[in-house]
This record gives sequence, C-alpha cells and structure tokens, in this order.
Amino acid sequence: MSQKIRTKGAQALAEALKALKTMASATILNLQGCEIGDDGARALAEVLKTNSTLTTLDLEGNSIRVNGGVALAEALKTNSTLTTLNLDGNSIGDNGGVALAEALKTNSTLTTLNLFNNKIGDNGGVALAEALKTNLTLTTLNLYNNKIGENGGVTLAEALKTNSTLTALNLGRSSIRDNGGVALAEALKTNSTLTTLDLEGSSIGDNGGVALAEALKTNSNLITLNLYNNKIGENGGVALAEALKTNTTLTTLNLCNNKIGEKGGVALAEALKTNSTLATLNLYNNKIGENGGVTLAEALMTNTTLTTLDLGRNSIGDNGGVALAEALKTNSTLTTLDLYNNKIGDNGGVALAEALKTNSTLTTLNLQNNSIGDNGGVTLAEALKINSTLTTLNLYNKIRENGGVALAEALKTNSTLTTLDLNSNSIGDNGGVTLAEALKTNSTLTTLNLRSNWIGENGGQALAEALKTNSTLTTLDLNSNSIGDNGGVTLAEALKTNSTLTTLSLGLNSIGDNGAVALAEALKTNSTLTTLGLNSNSIWIKGLLAFSEAFKVNLTLTTLHLEGNNTRGNIAQVLLMSLKSKTTLTTLNLGYKSIEDDEALALCEALKTNSSLITLDLQSNTIDGSGAQALAEALKTNSTLTTLYLQNNSIGSNGARALTEALKTNSTLTTLDLQNSSAGDDGAQALSEALKTNAALTTLDLWHNSIGDNGALALAEALKINLTLTTLYLQNNSVGDDGAMALSEALKTNTTLTTLDLWGNSIGDNGAQSLAEALKNNSTLTTLDLWRNSIGDNGALALAELLETNSTLTTLSLGYNSIGPKGAQRLYWVSQTTSCHILK
Repeated sequence: MSQKIRTKGAQALAEALKALKTMASATILNLQGCEIGDDGARALAEVLKTNSTLTTLDLEGNSIRVNGGVALAEALKTNSTLTTLNLDGNSIGDNGGVALAEALKTNSTLTTLNLFNNKIGDNGGVALAEALKTNLTLTTLNLYNNKIGENGGVTLAEALKTNSTLTALNLGRSSIRDNGGVALAEALKTNSTLTTLDLEGSSIGDNGGVALAEALKTNSNLITLNLYNNKIGENGGVALAEALKTNTTLTTLNLCNNKIGEKGGVALAEALKTNSTLATLNLYNNKIGENGGVTLAEALMTNTTLTTLDLGRNSIGDNGGVALAEALKTNSTLTTLDLYNNKIGDNGGVALAEALKTNSTLTTLNLQNNSIGDNGGVTLAEALKINSTLTTLNLYNKIRENGGVALAEALKTNSTLTTLDLNSNSIGDNGGVTLAEALKTNSTLTTLNLRSNWIGENGGQALAEALKTNSTLTTLDLNSNSIGDNGGVTLAEALKTNSTLTTLSLGLNSIGDNGAVALAEALKTNSTLTTLGLNSNSIWIKGLLAFSEAFKVNLTLTTLHLEGNNTRGNIAQVLLMSLKSKTTLTTLNLGYKSIEDDEALALCEALKTNSSLITLDLQSNTIDGSGAQALAEALKTNSTLTTLYLQNNSIGSNGARALTEALKTNSTLTTLDLQNSSAGDDGAQALSEALKTNAALTTLDLWHNSIGDNGALALAEALKINLTLTTLYLQNNSVGDDGAMALSEALKTNTTLTTLDLWGNSIGDNGAQSLAEALKNNSTLTTLDLWRNSIGDNGALALAELLETNSTLTTLSLGYNSIGPKGAQRLYWVSQTTSCHILK
C-alpha cells in the first residue's frame, strides 16, 4: 500500500509516523517536499530500525542535512526491507555521504539510492566507492550534481572494477573532469554489469572522450552513455565513432552540446553504416554543418537500427535537409527526427515533404526555427494526405495563408497527426477558418498551436464553431491573434458543450468584458478546462464580477492568467475575495498593472483561508508598503503558497520589514521575488534577520533595490547561519567592494548557496579577489555572475587561479568588465582544463 503525505513540517511527520504504525501493509511512503528537516529524518530513522514492511521511502526536497542523513544511515544498518531511498535535493553533505557508505557495507536490501544534489564532496564520493567494493545489492546510484571531483571519480572507477551488481551510475555535473573520465573508461574495460552511465556536464574533454571510446571497443554491457555538455571536440568525436564500428551493445549515445564539428559528424556517419545496435543519437549543437548533415543522411540509407536522431542547431542548411529527405525515402527505422534551427528553406521543406509521401516509420518531425515558407507548407500538406505514420509536426516557420489552407485541407483526411505546431506563422483569417472546418471532421488532433498567426475575429469564431463538435482537441493556443470580444464570446459558447479541451490560451487578443463574461458563464458548467489564459486583454468590471461568480461553482479550473488586465476597483475585490472558497485554483497571475493596494488587501484576506493557491504573480503593479504589509499578514497563516512574485512594485523598506516578520513563522514559501521594489538597505537588513531563522525559503531576488554596503553586510551575516537559501540575486545594488568582501567571508562557511548574482555592483578587483579567496574553501556555489563590475586583470588572475583548484563552480560570468589581455589569456587557458563555463 502506498501513502502520499500532502502536509508540511511537523504535521507531515506526524501523519507519516502514524501511517507506519497503524498501516501494517504500508510499503511505499512518499514525503516529497514535506520539509520534515533533520528532526523528522531522525524520527523516521528510529521507526525504520524496526519497521518490516516499508520498501520505498521518498524524502526528496525535505531540507535534511548532515544529522538527518547520519540517522537514516544508522537505520539502514539494521533495516531489512527498504529497497529504494530517495534523498534527492537535500543537503546531507560529505558526512552524510560517508555515513550512508558505512551502512551500505552491511545493508543487504537497498537496491536504489538517489543522492541527487546533496552537496556530497570527494570524501563522500570516496567513501561510497569503498562501500561499492563489498556491497552486493545496490543496482542504481544517483550522484548527479554533487561535487565528488576527480578524486571521487577515480575511486568510484576503482570500485567498478570489482563491483558486480551496480547497473546504473549517474555522475552528471559532479566535476570528475578528464582524469575521472579516463579512470571510469579503464573500469569499463573489465566491469560486466554497468548498463547506464551518465556523465552530463562533467568536463571530461577530448581525453575522457577518447578513453571512453577505447573502453567501448571491448565493453559488452553498457547500453546508455550520456556525454551531454562535456567539451568533447573533434578528436573525441572521431574516437567514439571508431568505437561504434565494433561495439555491439550501446543503444543510446548523447553528445548534445559538445564540439565534435564536421569531422566528428562525418566519422559518426561512417560508423552508422556498419553499427547495428545504436538506436538513439543526440548531436544537438555540435557544429557538424552541411557536410556532416549530408554524410549522416547517406548513413541513414543503409543503417537499420537508429530510431531517434537529433540534429538541432547544426546549420545543415537546405542541402543537408534535401539529403536527409532522400534518406527517408528508403530508411525504415527512424521514428524521430529533430531538425530545429538548421537554416532549412523551402527546398529542404519540399524535399522532406516528398519523402513523407513514401516513408512509413517517422512519427515525429521537428522543423522549428527554419525558413520554410508557403511552398514548403503546401507540399508538406500534400504529404500529410498520404502519410499514415507522422503524429507530431512542428512548423514554427514562415508559412502564410496558402500553406495554412493547404495544411487544413490535409487534416480533413489525415488520421494520424496528434500535434501540429504552427506558432508564429502568418496563416491569417482564411487559414484559421479552413483549419476550423478541418477540426469538424478530424478525429485525431489533440494539440494545436496557432499563437501569433493573425487569425482575427473570423478565424476565432470559426474555431469556436468547430469546438462544439470536435471531440479530440485538448490544447488550443490562440495567443496574439486579435480574435476580440466576438471571438471570446463564440469560444465561450463552445465551452458549454465541449468536453475535451483542457487548456485554452487567449492572451493578447483584445478580449473585453463581453468576452470575459461569456467565458465566465461557460466555466459554470464546463467540467474539463483546467487552464485558461486571458493575459493582456481588456477585461474589467463586468468580466471580473462574472469570474467571481463562476469561481463559486467551477470545480476544475486550476490555472488562471489575468495579468495585464484592469483588475482594479471594488469589483476586483469581489473577485479576489471569492478565492476564499475557491478550492481548485493553484496558479493565479495578476501581474502588470492588474491590481492596486485596495485589491491587494482583498486578496490578502482571501489568502488567509485559501488552501489551494501555490503560485501568485503580482509583478509590476502599484502595490506599496501597506499592500505588502497585508500580504505579510496573510503569509503568517497561509500554508500552501510556495511562490510569490512582487517585482516592480514599490513596497519600500516598510513592506520589506513586514514580509520579514512573516518569513520568521511561514514554513511553506520557497521563492520570493522582490526585484526593483525599493526595499533599500533597511529592507535588506530586515530580510537578513528573517533568513537567520527561516527554514523554507530557497530563492530570494533583490535585484535593483539599492541595498548598498550595509544591506550586503547584513545578508552576509545571515548567510553564515541560514541553511536553506540556494539562490540569491543581488544585481545592480551598489554592493561595492566592502559588500563583496563581506559576502566572501560568508561563502567560506555557507554550505547551501549554489547561485550568487552580483551583476553591476562595482565590486572591482578587491571584491573579485576576496570572492576568489573565499571560493577556494567553498564546495557548494556553482554559479557566480560578476558582469559589469569594473574587474581588471588582478581580479581576473585571482579568479583564474581559483578555477585551477575549485571543482564546484560551473558557470562564471565576467562580461563587460575591464579585463586586459593578460587576464583574458589566463582565463582562456584555465577554461580549457576546467569544468567551469566562463561567459565573457
């Protein structure tokens, strides 16, 4: 029996413990995102020592730290039933990792251990490696986004030489670099059980790529290898291609976001002519060019195993598109072809259309962001009249009315296409009307994207008529089409009888009160629509009043976008107060001059009792300090809201102080966006006090708030104590070098912050040097943005020196500084040998 706990904190823990004590048959316990913390983990660990039924325990996102991790590890030493433990997104750290490793030496039941994003360093990696040498039951180990480094990677490789049970190992973004990659390659030569190896974003480079290629020549069990974003160049690409000529087990190879170039593409094409096992090949963004595209097409003419090929962002051009089209005429295995953003024009589009007339295997074709016009659209439409296998077609291109009309005609007879994306074409009224006619008889299309197509009122009304009888469409995107009130009214009529549509997007359509009233009326009886987008229309008094009435009876709508409408005044307060009893709405967007302080007060009253809303967007309104104070009062009792956007309001320091008081007791809010809200240094200091005790907030955005040195100093003090904040945005705040130095001191001891954005703060060389010094000891920060900070060569040299030893920082932004040739050259050379991506 499975038990999912939906409450938070102490209440969630109490429910979990009760379930384990009273439900004798409970085998699965899901506490994902319940924020039980260390105390909760310790309590669960005590129960696990004697429990004899639980097999799966999901503790993802629970703010469990070292003590909780150690307690759970102790429980595993005696527990004899648990097979799956998910600790994804906690912070058990090195000590927690070491403790779990000790437990694995004696535990004989656990088969799956997920330690994704847990701040485990090389000590924890080494300990887990030692455990794998003797453990005989673990089959899956996920260490993605930890910082086990080269040492951890090398020791795990040693363990794989003797371990005989592990089948899946995820070391993505774990900073193993080329030494770790080479060591793992050596292990693969003798290991006989590992089938899946994920090394995403590990910077193994050409050396690691070449070594893995050598291993693949003899390894006979690996079936999935993920090398996404690893700085593998031509040499690595060519070596992997050579390995594929003899390897007979690998079915999936992901080389997305590397630099194998045309030479690597050509080599892989040669390999595909003889390889008989590879089914999925991802070459997205590898600069293989036209020649690489043509040679891969040639390979597809004889290859009989490849089913998925991603060539997105490779500039294969029309010639590449034409060559692939020729291949599709004879290829009988490829089911998915992604050609996103490849500079394919009408010639390529026409050729691909001709191929679809005879091809009988392709189900998904992505042609987004190419330059296919009406001619290509018309020929693709002709192909759809004959083709009986394609289910998904993305044509975000330059198709106009003729192409739209032709595609509509094709849909009248086509019986396989389920998804058609025509986003940002210009099919116009006639295209919309003919598509509507097609929908009256088409019985397979479920998703239709017509965003930004100049469909207009006539097209909107025609589509509405079609929805009255169509029984398959579930998603319709009509954003930015000027359908107006009449279009809104007719769509509303359709919703009264339609029983399949779940998502309707009508943003930027000049819909006023009449359309809104009609749509609200439809919601009273409609029982399928869950998402309604009405952003940036002209809805006001009558529309808002109608929605407030609809909320009282509608039981299915979960997401409503009203941002950019005139949701202000007494009537708007009626709408907002109706949220008190609205129990299904989870997302409400009222941004962009939708409400003022009076409406904010009404909304806050509703939030005190509302138990469903989790995301509230109030950005770019005219909410001031009093509105923020009201929101703060609501947050003291509200127990469901997790995300609050207040950017571009004027809450001031008083508003920030009020929110501070709420954060001291609120245990559910995880994201607070206060960018450009005039908080000032007083507001920043107040928020800093809250961060010392708050245990839920993970993201705080204070962009452009003039917090200055004093605000930065206060936040730095908070970071020395806070254990939950992972992301802090401080762009454009006049932090200066003193503020940067204070933040640097905090980073020496802080163990949770992963992203720090100091864009535009004039921290200078002194600030950069102090940050570099601090990060020599920090093992958690992965992203640091220092754009526009007056950093010169001295600061650049200090940061370059840091990167030679720091194995956790993956992204460093240094654009628009004053770095000279000396600093730039040093940073360049460091970037070639480290896992950090330097943006300049």
